[in-house]
Amino acid sequence: MLQNNPPEMTAKDVIEIVQLFSQHHIDICIDGGWGVDALLGAQTRPHADLDIAMPHKDVTLARRLLGESGFVDVPRGDTRECNFVMGDDRGRLIDIHTYTFDALGNLIFGVPYPIDSLNGSGSVNGYPVQCITPEWMVKFHTGYPLDDNDYHDVKALCQRFGMAVPAEYEDFAGKDAERDPNN
Repeated sequence: MLQNNPPEMTAKDVIEIVQLFSQHHIDICIDGGWGVDALLGAQTRPHADLDIAMPHKDVTLARRLLGESGFVDVPRGDTRECNFVMGDDRGRLIDIHTYTFDALGNLIFGVPYPIDSLNGSGSVNGYPVQCITPEWMVKFHTGYPLDDNDYHDVKALCQRFGMAVPAEYEDFAGKDAERDPNN
């Protein structure tokens, strides 16, 4: 059956996944577009996937739980032990980033999340979630080829949390000014 719309990770899906992990004592931190929307407290755009950060020690259990829910590995060019994607037959994707810190909070394995980046809080449809902090979320949206979604997310975060939009987004801001009939 052909779908008219691309698969989407809905707010309901996000809450179900957060609850699944929570029920099994797996701490996750929402990153990416859903992390932005969690910080903003409302969904601002569609999301193709759910990005999560989690302790590497929980990977085996997380893979088992997701497998029992119909998710399988989705090979990609950047797949590593600490960075992989799982998807299901509905087209939902979970991009999993793992880390291990030592007793002093130093990263000893995995995706290089600064430990203080994992302390954000937000909500998805009113359901409380842990997510990347606003300051780190903006920093994580720099240093790579940017698109309109990146600008949308960064602009909204900077407006909400009183931060300056990074210089890398000047071209996008210029396009905003051109589109604004009040300029």
